[in-house]
Amino acid sequence: MLFFRSIRGRLPVDMLYAIAHAVVKILGRFLVRLRVVGAEHIPPTGPVLFAPNHVSYLDIPLLGAMIDRPLHFMGKASLFRGRWVGRLYRRLNGFPIGKGHRSRVGLMEAVRRLKQGHCVVMYPEGGRSVSGRLQKPMPGIGMIVALSGAKVVPVYVTGTDKVLPVGSWMIRIHPVTVFIGKPLDFTEQVQNGTGKELYLQISRTVMEQIVKLEARAAG
Repeated sequence: MLFFRSIRGRLPVDMLYAIAHAVVKILGRFLVRLRVVGAEHIPPTGPVLFAPNHVSYLDIPLLGAMIDRPLHFMGKASLFRGRWVGRLYRRLNGFPIGKGHRSRVGLMEAVRRLKQGHCVVMYPEGGRSVSGRLQKPMPGIGMIVALSGAKVVPVYVTGTDKVLPVGSWMIRIHPVTVFIGKPLDFTEQVQNGTGKELYLQISRTVMEQIVKLEARAAG
């Protein structure tokens, strides 16, 4: 509680993010041998939509620690309801997304931030995989790409499900690696397509690249 009070209205957002980024990076490398493969694929400027798999609550902080550009991430609305925790998430560039018809507000917020030149993280699967296996992609990421024009960087994170398994709050020691793929540009598809079919086509293409990164991680 004292920590949350100490950051209230005192630290600029960019400074708070920088501190959190440095702390998680140090702890990640020390505790779970956190490393990144393919960091050279990250565009140094301009809007980028990062599309990772999702198997653990640690995916976002550890992914963020391995990317030097500040990330904006969407999370389920319940994470933002707590007064102090919700405020902390927002100050660390987080924003909520609801379920069903309420998800459009969060999706449009992602589009707005991308048009401002930020980097946004969105899970193509729509949420965390309990089984640890990749799920079918949802059309949401395709809609964001079509409306924002941002490039997509596919990501595969391996090991976080061993460090913090689903249903557990006990941290375990296990190596974590972040595999980053080459940016995907959907400008041509967006110019020649519209609607849900376009969104699904983009989402499927992104997921195909994540599957290739998964194979690389396993090989």
